[in-house]
Amino acid sequence: MKQKTYVLKASEIRDLAKGYGGCIATDMITVQGRKVGYMVREPTHRPHDSGWCFTSGEESQEYMDNPRNHGIYDVNTIANYSPDIIPLLDAPPCSAFARDEETGELVPVEYQEPLE
Repeated sequence: MKQKTYVLKASEIRDLAKGYGGCIATDMITVQGRKVGYMVREPTHRPHDSGWCFTSGEESQEYMDNPRNHGIYDVNTIANYSPDIIPLLDAPPCSAFARDEETGELVPVEYQEPLE
């Protein structure tokens, strides 16, 4: 399997949002360098799992179904790719935010229960 080339090198990751734990993020963010366009926090009972999942908002279902297109990261890493997520990280589980096309800001949207 081909090694992923990330937009940010490990040496470029700063302490912006430490202590939140792990999250899932797509390669569109970490490999292609797109901003977070959709973020959702699922309930979790696993220690060190923040419940956060970050996507660019442009991923198809087929893309999401391929586990090679996303990975587990520290929330701080994703905050370095899109620092504007930081004020939203304390939102409770069952929260979701999407990037408004007009303002470019992340705004609250209706939380959708994940499909089983």
